[in-house]
Amino acid sequence: MSIEMNTLIQIVKTALAEDVGPGDITSLACLEPYPFKGQIVAKSDGIVSGLEAFARTFEIVDSANNLKFLLRDGDSFKSGDIIIDIDGFNQTVLTAERTALNFLGRLSGIATLTGLFVKEINNSSVQIIDTRKTTPGWRMLEKKAVVHGGGQNHRFGLYDMILIKDNHIASAGSIKSAINNCRIFLNSPEFRIQFNKPLEDIIIEVEVENETQLKEAIDSGADRLLLDNQSIESLKKLVTIAKDLNSAVKLEASGNVSLENVKAISETGVDFISIGAITHSAPCADFSLKAK
Repeated sequence: MSIEMNTLIQIVKTALAEDVGPGDITSLACLEPYPFKGQIVAKSDGIVSGLEAFARTFEIVDSANNLKFLLRDGDSFKSGDIIIDIDGFNQTVLTAERTALNFLGRLSGIATLTGLFVKEINNSSVQIIDTRKTTPGWRMLEKKAVVHGGGQNHRFGLYDMILIKDNHIASAGSIKSAINNCRIFLNSPEFRIQFNKPLEDIIIEVEVENETQLKEAIDSGADRLLLDNQSIESLKKLVTIAKDLNSAVKLEASGNVSLENVKAISETGVDFISIGAITHSAPCADFSLKAK
């Protein structure tokens, strides 16, 4: 079994332990086990994500429950569409229902909001990417949902990319010192032993606030620049300067990105637009279980 599947199963088991505990007292008390046929029906429009977590939830509660998925993760749906057919038993279907729908609703909501941002920019040369502003324990699922919505993933955690931000710069003394320290560490035995990653896979990104910092970061060999909380005019200016200094450097815009301004941001020449809201503020998609 893959590490990813082990992680998913653990997430589902934790969610079920939280909701079910020692048992579904209502279903056990008032229902005799009986065959049950039902459907998961969409009550909103959106993009599907979370079907794997949905399936694992039902499987762990009762492997005798049969699910037929009518859509795949990443597919669009409309209100009234049937997403899943269920053929199982009343007690265990009702026990699994809420946890499974929580996964489906939350993750489809993230995919749906991501899709709205991707559609708004309508620009294949600019990528909508996520951040680390995810629900604790659900990062793997939520970042998958971003991909299902047409976005891309930024770093997964603190371990797979260097991102030098304002507090790192303040502590190191300067952008140049921070980058130099990183280069020394990346060439050390400690890095090779602890992280076991090829050196060329590690990107060094630096958050810059102004033209002076931008020039220092590029002169010091940064691979990517994070232009945070900039106005449209400021972004245009910084992008032009950066590309003149090093046409290969990648540029990421972030901060206060909305559906209203994302297209204008995408037209400034940046390569990436990172949006925390697609994971931390996405409304849940609405689904319900209907008995046939």
